[in-house]
Amino acid sequence: MTREEKALRAAIIAKARWMNASGLNQGTSGNISARSDHVMLITPTATPYDAMTPEMIAAMPIEGEYGAWAGPLKPSTEWRFHLDIMKARPDVGAIVHTHSTYATVLAIARKEIPAVHYMIAAFGGPTIRCAPYARYGTKELSDLALKALEGRNGCLLANHGMIALGADLDKAMWLAVEFETLARQYYLALALEGRSILTDEQIAEVARGFASYGVQDPPPKKPVSPRRRTSAVTSLRTRRRPARA
Repeated sequence: MTREEKALRAAIIAKARWMNASGLNQGTSGNISARSDHVMLITPTATPYDAMTPEMIAAMPIEGEYGAWAGPLKPSTEWRFHLDIMKARPDVGAIVHTHSTYATVLAIARKEIPAVHYMIAAFGGPTIRCAPYARYGTKELSDLALKALEGRNGCLLANHGMIALGADLDKAMWLAVEFETLARQYYLALALEGRSILTDEQIAEVARGFASYGVQDPPPKKPVSPRRRTSAVTSLRTRRRPARA
């Protein structure tokens, strides 16, 4: 296991613990995966996040034998839709699945989320679709989720929960939080008579401005020139030189 992979495994656990502590998920019902070169790392099944260690994260080849895995514990029972999304969407580097309260309420009602707020543009279109029901952990559920995710970075799963996709873990978790916020706003707005839905054109306009919105990639580090590096070392040696008696 490389240092980078171990750090990614630790980051998955940290995100899983955070989403439970924040109320975005409960118990072991949710799951998180991340792309690591040609491998998908995913939280194991039925394991409390507080007891999880980096070595417990399951590893599954994105290409190769379908369903193969390595690790001391079996991958999440939802590994199929995680893996199928990774295979179908090279732009996706991480996936967050939760049973967050308001998103799940809308999933129970089989209601997609319309453009009640401009933040829906972060999900790739004017709606967040709701995939039809299929039993958890099945290939049928995975196929339905993939259909609902066409052109989108998130979807509801009927009578189940939600899925949020991101280029990396930070972006996937950011979208999961935005997802639950939108679901809560829409749920509360359903009690009002004067609801207004933004048009497709208005959402498209917002989407064009999202290149600089939300979680951004860190700026590239400026390379240190050999001259500056030499000067820094020389300066350090000078400061450390003991004073003569």
